[in-house]
Amino acid sequence: MMKTYKGKSVFNGIAIGKICVYKKDEQQVKRSKIMDVEGEIQRFHKARETAIEQLQGLYEKALTEVGEANAAIFEIHQMMLEDEDYLESIENIIRTQEVNAEYAVAATSDNFSAMFAAMDDDYMRERAADVKDISERVLAALKGEDKSKILTEEPVIIVADDLAPSQTVQLDKDKVLSFVTVHGSVNSHTAILARTMSIPALIGTDLPLDDTIDGKMAVVDGNQGCIYVEPDEETMKLMEGKLAEEKEKRELLLTLKGKESVTLDNQKVLTYANIGNSRDLAMVLQNDAEGIGLFRSEFIYLESDTYPTEEEQFKIYKTVAETMAGKRVIIRTLDIGADKQADYFQLAKEENPAMGLRAIRICLTRPEIFKTQLRAIFRASAYGRLAVMYPMITSVAEVRRIKEIVEEVKRELQQENLAFGEIEQGIMIETPAAAIISDLLAKEVDFFSIGTNDLTQYLLAIDRQNEELDSFYDAHHTAVLRMIYQTVQNAHKENIWCGICGELGGDTELTRLFLAMGVDELSVSPGKVLPLRKIIRETRVEEDREKLLQTFL
Repeated sequence: MMKTYKGKSVFNGIAIGKICVYKKDEQQVKRSKIMDVEGEIQRFHKARETAIEQLQGLYEKALTEVGEANAAIFEIHQMMLEDEDYLESIENIIRTQEVNAEYAVAATSDNFSAMFAAMDDDYMRERAADVKDISERVLAALKGEDKSKILTEEPVIIVADDLAPSQTVQLDKDKVLSFVTVHGSVNSHTAILARTMSIPALIGTDLPLDDTIDGKMAVVDGNQGCIYVEPDEETMKLMEGKLAEEKEKRELLLTLKGKESVTLDNQKVLTYANIGNSRDLAMVLQNDAEGIGLFRSEFIYLESDTYPTEEEQFKIYKTVAETMAGKRVIIRTLDIGADKQADYFQLAKEENPAMGLRAIRICLTRPEIFKTQLRAIFRASAYGRLAVMYPMITSVAEVRRIKEIVEEVKRELQQENLAFGEIEQGIMIETPAAAIISDLLAKEVDFFSIGTNDLTQYLLAIDRQNEELDSFYDAHHTAVLRMIYQTVQNAHKENIWCGICGELGGDTELTRLFLAMGVDELSVSPGKVLPLRKIIRETRVEEDREKLLQTFL
């Protein structure tokens, strides 16, 4: 008889197959008295070194399969095994209590994971599972075992209480259709890995982890967040249909790789990707983006405890430029402020930060920070096709002041014999002021990129972070669409190109309208590039341009 269990989806999709209940081998640890304390400490360190070697192997495996950002957890685990507090606790228990290393590791694991679990910070709470994971690995090494791998003969739906990242990355992707866990969180490393590995996955699913479900046929519906155990004929037929549709869509999208984003009547639109750091590059290349339309450089600042140096920034921009191999990479200069704060900037608390000292306003009032970033960008431009754009512009005077600073930077680099390439300079159109005077601003720059998130917020006078205003927030508001159209027209009158890099760029309900407006570039999250290309390649713009413009505007 069919049973349905609800969970929280961390990756969409349908999976059909037999359930394999995965029960982690609980390490049975006995406390025993030892005579040779130093020998026992040596035994622990040998096991710890074995664990670190295993983690390095997992890191290298994850690097090739799921990219640097997701492999980083195994570097973190290696660092945790070097943590002085953790090591001192284990050594201290062995010495003072004269007990075996297994007991000392298990006791430290319990103490540290309980400490992390009690913290307020979500990120730190996640570390509780990591402490248990590294401790289990050391315990296995002390027993001379390799950490358990999940082995199955046929592809299955793995069901478990929770899965550690090290277990997830060891899954043979050909043998795992999906995984469903009773615990876990949307932001856990496991969930992030699942999304990267494109495995339909549910967490928080109240399943019995026993023989009542083990080996039974099931369907995981990641779209609806549920698993059907022993589905009835009707459900199975429906789900098989959905699975076939998904497969067809995936294959179709793969056929678009390497194709141009050009309409049936030959209108070319650049499909670019938005990224937050160089670790996102794997996803950009995997999804065949034609360039990077928004590199949010503020994440370099947000991930640092102090102002990143010119050299640190240069290395990051150079990596991106080289990796993109001649494709355009647009770096947005520092956009700190409002909802993105870095303590070391020591910005005063503001009543209304969205309208306060942020983005280009910080750069123009603290030109030394701005010049450091510009020097790094210009130096990196010798290694690829870089462009730069400036956020939160409201006047022609601001643009002219920026251009003066840029000229100073170029002169300094020339005097120091440091190479740099030709760089296009553009601005974000994300304030109503910039949109309204876009005809004047277009005379000053090489391109526009419309930041629809802030533009909508400022136009509608609605804080986009305020959930209580969701019913009033209308991203398709006629005022927003008219302002985008006006900006595109003003750009084209001055023979510069105009793109969209905000959330609306990936809104497929508006793609045909943007084509009708003449938008030159759409920059979206990497996963949206190919679905967007599909719509572009199936559209004939001239046939319904007037109708579309009249309907929306």
